[in-house]
Amino acid sequence: MRHLTLILLLCFFQAHAQLPAEEGRVLRALPLDFEEDYIEPPAQPELAPSPAAPAPAPEASPAPSPLPTPEIVSPIDLKPTGDDAVRLQIFLDEANFGPGIIDGKIGRFSELAVQSWNEANGHPLDRWAAVNTAARKAVPNPFAVAIVPEVSEKWVDPKLTYKRSQQGSVKRMSYRSVVEFMSERYHTDIPYLTSLNPNVKIYNLKPRDTIIVPNVTAFRIEDLTGAAFKEDETLSQHHAVIDTKLNQVRIYQANLRALVVADPDAPARVANQSLIAAFPITPGKPQFIRHGKWIMQNAVELPVWRYDQQLLDTGKRSNNAFNIPGGPNNPVGVMWCGLSRPGIGMHGTSDPETIGRSQSAGCIRLANWDIVRIPALLRPGASVEIR
Repeated sequence: MRHLTLILLLCFFQAHAQLPAEEGRVLRALPLDFEEDYIEPPAQPELAPSPAAPAPAPEASPAPSPLPTPEIVSPIDLKPTGDDAVRLQIFLDEANFGPGIIDGKIGRFSELAVQSWNEANGHPLDRWAAVNTAARKAVPNPFAVAIVPEVSEKWVDPKLTYKRSQQGSVKRMSYRSVVEFMSERYHTDIPYLTSLNPNVKIYNLKPRDTIIVPNVTAFRIEDLTGAAFKEDETLSQHHAVIDTKLNQVRIYQANLRALVVADPDAPARVANQSLIAAFPITPGKPQFIRHGKWIMQNAVELPVWRYDQQLLDTGKRSNNAFNIPGGPNNPVGVMWCGLSRPGIGMHGTSDPETIGRSQSAGCIRLANWDIVRIPALLRPGASVEIR
């Protein structure tokens, strides 16, 4: 009997040793308290210099790739798909060439961001190899595990009214759900978070819950204080061109090349180092757009918005208006950058998924995670051209 037992055990171990390596792999759970336990991997070199070096999201731990399904790698010289598309969008976002919502879909805004990055780095505008190579080196982990922060409780109000007539009496134009808070925090939308977390009741999230998110630097709403930004010796000399046909704002350093917007169909011969950022926008309605060169007058966080229905309908102010408090669901988002033309400015939005689709009353609308970068690129005194 003892010999029979030894023979059976020997057969078992021999069979187990012959299992494919993939079946024997075991995923290690990520630490819950990643801020203390997660060790950031060493920075990866870039293929070409970029105005802003991408970095892993400071609030999220890289997520393991799902097993046993291997990641499908896109051709390096073509428009990427799958994880590589997410990786490219994160890379562009971190470099201040905004692709719009990070959702793994390389659409018009992602393509414009690629063209802008190529121009800034001296590559042919319509090529994919250089930017895909740089993205793969800079963003090894396109997904991350994020913890819903405790501060979300202060910025979420499920009972926030949709009626403009009642919004003047609320304390803050907060998020309406934790998932809305988390989707904007990681530059994406609720449908994409839902697809990344199929086993999570996405509308029941609460503080300390964990979800998979794009591994992009978090937009931290809690860091906004209502600050008003002043002129800066360098940033006030920068220049912005708002293209209302391409639906893009491009930001340049102060030199003569800043006055020229490249033809998207023309190849770039040399690196346009004056181009330092580009973001998708929604321009105002054609009858309200004020083309010309203006001066940036102010930049204010968490602005109070004067709601005037007549102004929205006709472009003329009335005395029948009231103030709507600041917050991410304020109609002008979390920042207002006013221009020297009264009533016109760049601002955020309560609906980032509509950027490039629906028109605003007369201003230039950006996603909240993009508009908050403006004070690091432009300051009052900078010139802004609307084309």
